[in-house]
Amino acid sequence: MQDFETLKRSIESTRDLESVVRTMKTLAAVSIRQYEQAVDSLEDYSDTVYCGLEMVLSKSLSDSRLTDGPASGTIGMILFGSDQGMCGQFNEQLETYAEEYFTATDLVRRKQAWMIVGSRMRGKALDSGHEVDFDFSLPGSATGIAPLVSEMLAKIDQWRHQRRLSEIYIFYNQRESASTYKPHVVQLLPVDPTKFHRKHQSPSTSRSLTLYTMSRTTLLSRLIQQYLFVSLFRACAESMAGENASRIASMQAAERNIKERLMNLQAEFNQRRQTAITEELLDVVTGFEALKDAE
Repeated sequence: MQDFETLKRSIESTRDLESVVRTMKTLAAVSIRQYEQAVDSLEDYSDTVYCGLEMVLSKSLSDSRLTDGPASGTIGMILFGSDQGMCGQFNEQLETYAEEYFTATDLVRRKQAWMIVGSRMRGKALDSGHEVDFDFSLPGSATGIAPLVSEMLAKIDQWRHQRRLSEIYIFYNQRESASTYKPHVVQLLPVDPTKFHRKHQSPSTSRSLTLYTMSRTTLLSRLIQQYLFVSLFRACAESMAGENASRIASMQAAERNIKERLMNLQAEFNQRRQTAITEELLDVVTGFEALKDAE
């Protein structure tokens, strides 16, 4: 009888776990939507910033790069990972991608400085022997992305001068479907002015000429700040959407394993129950035969 009770408890616990997994999968799907909306809401503002930079830089194609900080060849690497678990190889794949990104280039011999977003990614980086200069925790919702990015921008300015960074790259996982993602990289600094000359790609629909009256240097500086904000905001939001996509994939795999476990437990329970019923019937028949012979 104890075996039946143990099996019953195992089945009940497995069903409770299945319910938890299903709830986590639903929450991950809902979270993806809010980060998608955060990225979508940024598009119009991003286009405005790009148009402003295109306007200001339209007569400055002679400058191939925009950078005003000291440089000694050190590469800054910003990695967006996760704070929470149950998201598969989300952090491991991104760290590997970042480590191998410069392998086939001349930059492989350059020193690297790391900035990490996400406590679990920080742990992976430290375990791999990387020195992390700054680390940040991820926000709990899309509304916390803007304050995080503002804090990061202040640290990046300090970081560039302290470590004498020549280039800064952002590494993050970009969601591709409901449950898949792919590592992605964006060069944050120095800014390449040629990327903002988009007249032939997306002609303006405005019926007015774009003009500016303030100092070009001041306007350019402020537009670059907004460009950095947009780039970091998009990377953070897409990374968090990718994290939840990875979590959905992990929950789907867990759900399949739980269903298989339930089937095995239920089959074992039914088999033992049938064996016990058969044994009881045999005892009854044996007792009946014994009484019949005694008579």
